[in-house]
Amino acid sequence: MPEKQYETAAVVHELLETLGTLDQKFGDGPNALDDQQVLEGYKWIFSILQVALDVQVWADPANPRFVEIVGPYKKWGGDNSDAYYQHAPIDPNRTYRVRGRIGDAVYLSLTVYGGPRDGHYSERIVGAVNNRDHLEIGPDGTFELMLAKERPAGWDGPFLRLEDDAVVAITRDYLEDPFGGARCSWHIETLDPPVTYRENDADLARRFRGALTWVKDQAQMVPLGLGEPNQIDEPYGVQAVTFGWAAGDAAYAMGSFDLADHEALVIKGRSPQCAFWNCCLWNQFMHTYNYDYEQVTINGAQVTYEDDGSWTLVVCGRDPGRPNWLSTAGHPRGRIWFRWFYPSATPDRPTTEVVSVSSLAAG
Repeated sequence: MPEKQYETAAVVHELLETLGTLDQKFGDGPNALDDQQVLEGYKWIFSILQVALDVQVWADPANPRFVEIVGPYKKWGGDNSDAYYQHAPIDPNRTYRVRGRIGDAVYLSLTVYGGPRDGHYSERIVGAVNNRDHLEIGPDGTFELMLAKERPAGWDGPFLRLEDDAVVAITRDYLEDPFGGARCSWHIETLDPPVTYRENDADLARRFRGALTWVKDQAQMVPLGLGEPNQIDEPYGVQAVTFGWAAGDAAYAMGSFDLADHEALVIKGRSPQCAFWNCCLWNQFMHTYNYDYEQVTINGAQVTYEDDGSWTLVVCGRDPGRPNWLSTAGHPRGRIWFRWFYPSATPDRPTTEVVSVSSLAAG
């Protein structure tokens, strides 16, 4: 241990101690976990730590870069197999240029959030741009926009005004073929970066304290309860106000399943006209199940529709011999999450029915 007492050292030790207590959440109680979820919970601890370090400790608003905060091996906060999310810290007193190429994304957006710069979740949306209403996509698929308090002189392209509490920019891009499609590329640069960088104990301690706060806040959100099992709640429409890093142009619906080995949950519904929609199965840490092996999520381009445009999804542990099967991947219970981007109307509530898997195969 160094003889000099560093402020950073005390915060780092507190962070390490906190990490050592998080598996206490895996015990008995109303949100008791099955064996797989306990093991997934240990991975969750390091997923939120990885994000905390990326967005609090390493992030530099004076000279930022986009870093991935959700992916196949970075599961937290409601990830899904069709999307890529990236993060860049923002200083509202600087000017930023963002460039990109749309690739095969059917939906993309950049959202700036406002709120505290202390590790707590953002409190509101400062502004957003997307590929439907704001971004100008060139013939070669490229786009460019500026972020600043005032529109830069001579710039008449897409512009997002930064307010005093702007702290972070989050990008989203969704693909209908996430495994074979070309993802969107994003690049951010400061037009007025500092010339040098030197570590500072007080500032680094502040960053680690932000990481500690982030870990504690995320731990308070999980494990999720199941609510009333085997149903989907009433969908809620695009929100005028949002919390955290939620999208401002999507409608959502949450449900859950709790099934015996021989049971299946049949979900029937209809999606309004929209740019993209999908359904994902989560554990109680808001992780999708492992989609490298089984179909645990499905999107509107992958769904087989009924003749009238409606759809029927089947959630169960083994192949029911029907289209649109979502595998529970060995989990007896879990969460179900729907999202619709740019919906023309708030979706109707899907209906549900528990049936035997054998009856579906026989039918």
